[in-house]
Amino acid sequence: MSETLSNEPEIVTFGCRLNTYESEVMRTHARNAGLGDVVIVNTCAVTSEAERQARQTIRKLRRERPDARIVVTGCAAQIDPQRYGAMPEVDQVLGNQEKLQPESWGLPPAEKVLVNDIMSVKETASHLVGGFEDRARAFIQVQQGCDHRCTFCIIPYGRGPSRSVPIGAVVEQVQALVKAGYNEVVLSGVDITSFGPDLPGTPTLGQMVRRLLALVPDLPRLRLSSLDCIEIDDDLWRLIENEPRLMPHLHLSLQAGDDMILKRMKRRHSRADAIAFCEKVRSLRPDIAFGADFIAGFPTETEEMFENTLRLVEECGLTWLHVFPYSPRPGTPAARMPQVDGGVRKERAARLRAAGAEAEARTLAALVGHEVSVLVEKEDLGRTEHFAEIRLGTPLPAGSIQRAVVTGVRDGKLTGTLL
Repeated sequence: MSETLSNEPEIVTFGCRLNTYESEVMRTHARNAGLGDVVIVNTCAVTSEAERQARQTIRKLRRERPDARIVVTGCAAQIDPQRYGAMPEVDQVLGNQEKLQPESWGLPPAEKVLVNDIMSVKETASHLVGGFEDRARAFIQVQQGCDHRCTFCIIPYGRGPSRSVPIGAVVEQVQALVKAGYNEVVLSGVDITSFGPDLPGTPTLGQMVRRLLALVPDLPRLRLSSLDCIEIDDDLWRLIENEPRLMPHLHLSLQAGDDMILKRMKRRHSRADAIAFCEKVRSLRPDIAFGADFIAGFPTETEEMFENTLRLVEECGLTWLHVFPYSPRPGTPAARMPQVDGGVRKERAARLRAAGAEAEARTLAALVGHEVSVLVEKEDLGRTEHFAEIRLGTPLPAGSIQRAVVTGVRDGKLTGTLL
């Protein structure tokens, strides 16, 4: 998505919530450096399609902004910097570490490509962001990088080893955002359930969240980005059960529902682990809503294996699905495995999305008649505690929290009336 203001840096962000956060860091650095006529493309490398879209966007931007300085950064640029450096439309390529350093945003450097070895990075600095272009919610980086090596994933080579932001820096960031008027914060990272082992005292994610909520009592709503269901600590379990400010919505990195495919993906959980996790969470928080990431058509996946994934949607009670047809990434072990036909991948992804749409429809219908708390995103559109979209019928201030009763479902969204 592209965001621009007059005499302001223009930023085009692809990919994850962590990229959204880092785009705001870069916006601040570029603004402080006086760079009004700069376009920053923050790329994603999670799929080949994401990279294709980034390159297409870069070419389009050059046609539209012939005199602008175009800077390309993000995971795709980190993994294959020379490819982006060779594009005639690009003025500069910055790595994922360099893009967050203020000194990178001064005068154009002598070298077009500034990308270091991300595997050598040992620390993740906190970057205080005073606000976000989207006034509804703020994303906070608490962790960076990944030490796991899932066979389909190139992201560790774009983000480096797992490293955590100190708890005090996280608290300071959230306090500043609450003071600036934000009512909802999302804790994000590449693998946030691996938070803490590199910090003094080796705190866990749950301990960090508990201390954050205790030290920022005025924060009304907290969300967590994608979780690994096998790495939940005792403090986080207690928060799920007892902390109303932790929203009843968890997004899980599941990827598949067949044990052989999970093993070939080199995931750390089994099918039974995923089901047991969802059952335990629901016993502690009956109104919970789950989202999940899935890959359809992973190499060697048979129809029977896919059916196991399809059934997991119902067995885990999942609602919000992010489904990707498998995309081979050069340099990953999965790219060397026997591939599933591309048409079959797309067909399975469509079936999985259809199952998700049915589950979503059931979830929305079950909310009719219930009172909900709504974070307004823009005009009359907002999201409930469970991350369901709802229209309230009257324009309201973005970022405000409103109480409403759900009156129905229209065009895939809830409708509601203010209380």
